[in-house]
Parts: sequence; structure tokens; C-alpha cells
Amino acid sequence: MLRHWKSSLLAGVLLALPVAAIGQEGGDKAAAIHDRILVLDSHADMLLPSTPKRYYLNGTDSRVDLPRLEKGGVDAIVLAVAVGPGPRDAAGVAAARREADEKLVRIKAFAASEPARIGIALSAADVERLAGEGKVAVVIGFQNARSIGKDIGQIDRLYSEGVRVFAFDHAGHNDFADSSRPQPGEPAAEHGGLSPLGKQAVAKLNDLGVLIDVSQLSADALLQTLALSRVPVAATHSAARALVDNGRNLSDAELDAIKANGGVVQVTPFTSYLTLPDAPSRERYAAIRARYGLAADYASTYDGSEALPEARRSAYLDEISAARSKASLSDFVDHIDHIAKRIGWQHVGIGTDFDHGAGVTGFDSAAEAPNVTRELLRRGYTEEQVAAIWGGNFLRVLRAAEEGRKR
Repeated sequence: MLRHWKSSLLAGVLLALPVAAIGQEGGDKAAAIHDRILVLDSHADMLLPSTPKRYYLNGTDSRVDLPRLEKGGVDAIVLAVAVGPGPRDAAGVAAARREADEKLVRIKAFAASEPARIGIALSAADVERLAGEGKVAVVIGFQNARSIGKDIGQIDRLYSEGVRVFAFDHAGHNDFADSSRPQPGEPAAEHGGLSPLGKQAVAKLNDLGVLIDVSQLSADALLQTLALSRVPVAATHSAARALVDNGRNLSDAELDAIKANGGVVQVTPFTSYLTLPDAPSRERYAAIRARYGLAADYASTYDGSEALPEARRSAYLDEISAARSKASLSDFVDHIDHIAKRIGWQHVGIGTDFDHGAGVTGFDSAAEAPNVTRELLRRGYTEEQVAAIWGGNFLRVLRAAEEGRKR
């Protein structure tokens, strides 16, 4: 059904842009197409009161709150029960579990807060049904098995709680898999990819019909997951290493392997994955690092700053985050282009990682999603291709995961 609230809001977003930049006719066309297609964001985080303010929009707001989702015509979003790196002893796992459970509660509360406008989706069919009713469909995702320690039975609990997308890793290895971003003091590889527990988990997730998310996995862990999985997978928030040599990005060989699996790569508008720091950013980094007694050369946020006291390191990370010149909407779509040309538009999509550091000029919140449609159309993508990139490709692999469940 046509969602009239979406039509009017999207036209306002696009036509508020300079006419010289997009043209009246182009803006109308993009708004109409954006309204017709199902727009899905395959990964965003859930903010907590304890979340550092650098992750908030303007220090106070969520980039994926309901008004911004509706303004941007976003029909569906995967909200992640995610935790970051940290200790893996009993106390560390317990703390991570509490954080994950708090995010799960908040995701469900978000959906329950406006039942006429939002709903929890437990399947691809639910996503399509809710979108057809004019509601935002919320799919519950999970990221970082550090919060479940070595307890593979927690996967069954998470499924019963509504989790339908599961990522083994964040930064740092855990007991299930190696991460593409080892933490200071960790070896480059702990398990040589997946641990025996991780290999068991691939089978369990397939049996349950949960979509496996391979973002953040080491190359070995990713390839092993593809070899073991009976169904396609998704990288819910990644970018192309051929354009920017960042460990979080996927190499062309990994892209090829995901295509062979039938999977999809969802591109994130995360500045540090899309572009290298420009000269002004590097100068600002050097000045900030000097104030904190760190070497001027900047390699990553873990380049010596982990030795700072916690409060001082948090302040340092706030400053570093603010010092980086944002990538642009064009930079973001360059990565979509590369992946589409390498493995086909049928295997690429969009997963923002909003509320965990992502956001570029022109696409800094869900409200600006129509700008992505406009840029894709400007580059020559057809409506069919834009619809696939914005939601169709991801729903295909989500449905394939469901259909592969053990009966």
C-alpha cells in the first residue's frame, strides 16, 4: 500500500536540497521511487545512558529514532544487541551480558512504544507485512559472542527472544571466532578462524534459521563460515578494502566468496572505512595526540591510547572522533559501486552502523536516506537495482536463512 505520510515527508527532504544540485524533476523521481521501494537498514546500534556522547547525533539524539526513520522513509531496521571488546573472564562476560540484555529490553520497548507505527519482525514476511501496514519493522540482531562466553545454549535463548541476525564478533577475539580487529595484547589469530565452538554455532544458527552476519570476522573465520553454512550469509556493515585498506573492510577475494555463497554485503557510511584521513585531519590528530603525550603519528584509536586512564582515554577518543573530516555521500556510494561492479548489484546493500560512529555528509541519520536513492539514480542505477540494494537483497538472504532451518 502507498504510505502517504512517507510520500509527503520524502518529497520535503529531497526538494529541500538545492535545485541546482538535483533538479526539480530528478528530485520528484527520486522521491517517488524511494516511496515505492522497501527501504531497509541492516545494522544500527542501540544507545544506552552509559554510551559515550560521541556516538549520539549532536551529542543528544539517536540517528535512528522513530521521527528520523519516518522522515527518511526507512521501512525496516535491524537493531543490534551489541557489546564491544572487553574482558572474557567471568566478571567480564557477566558485565557484557548485562549490557546486551539491557539493549534487548530497550529494542523491545522501542517497538512497543508506538504499536501503530512500529512492530517487531521475526521473519522476512513480517518485514514486508509491517512495511505494507505503514509501520517500521524492527528486526533484532546480535553482535559479539563475548556476551555469551562459552555458553552456546545462549543462542537458543536469543532466538526465543526474537534475534534473527547473529554476528560472532566485534573488535577483539572471543571464544567463538577471531576478529578482524585484534585488541592490544592479542595475537593476530587465536583460533585460526572459527573455534570448535564457533563451528558448532554455525550449524546451530543454520538449524534455527538465523541469518549469520560475517562483518568483523577475520578473513579465515569468514571463509570458514562460508564453507560451513548451508545458506547464504550477510556482512551487515562493511566496506571495500580495494578502496580503503582498513582491516574492517572486505577484500575482493572475500567479496567473491560471499557472492559464491549467495550472500550480500551491506555497506556502511562509516568515515574511516570509506576514506583515508585528509591532511587537515592528520594535523588535528597530531595536535591532539601531543596534548595527551602520545606519538604524533596516528595509526588507529588503539595506537597507544589504551594505556591512558579510562576517563582520559574517553576524552581523547571524543576529540579524535570530532577531529576527523567526514566522508561524503559520494564516497559512500563509491563503495557500493565497487562491490556492485565486482560481484553484482544483487549482492550489495546498505547497513549504516548508525549510533556506533557512522555517518557521512549527506547521510548522517536515517532522515537523510532519500539522498542515497537520489545518488544511486544519478549514477545510473535502475529502480529495480535501487530496490534490491535498499532492501531486496537483504530480505532474500534473510528468507534463505529461514528456509534453511532444520525442520
